[in-house]
Amino acid sequence: MQISSRFTIALHVFSCVDVFKDTRRVTSDFLAGSINTNPVIIRKILTQLKNAGLITVARGTGGIELTRSMSEITFYDVYEAIEAVENGDLFRFHESPNPECPVGRNVHALLDGKLKAIQNAMEDEMRRYTLLDLHSGMAALLAEENRIE
Repeated sequence: MQISSRFTIALHVFSCVDVFKDTRRVTSDFLAGSINTNPVIIRKILTQLKNAGLITVARGTGGIELTRSMSEITFYDVYEAIEAVENGDLFRFHESPNPECPVGRNVHALLDGKLKAIQNAMEDEMRRYTLLDLHSGMAALLAEENRIE
């Protein structure tokens, strides 16, 4: 199991929008340069974020705006927008364990609750962090870089 890089790319997008909003046009091409990926991937992620109601995008002008304050958008909101979790379950169980095997017929009973608890813990932790945490962290890192230079 691994959360795709689309999640961290989406967080990168939000950081770029925040850092550069007053100084340059934040377009999919600009974002792709910062992330070092294809602009098509960025456009797909922007569409997912827009469909989730987290941003608005003005085509052609590079106008990306948040629909809520940074303190109101959690990492979980971004995760939910970007990562398609099948049937709401993070863990995909192998199909058709053998009911004739004592392990096969009992493995779901053994693991289902534990895997759901693990998923819930991860999601609860993601709800603790917001885009404001990204803003504060990036501001501190950039201030430190300026002191070093």
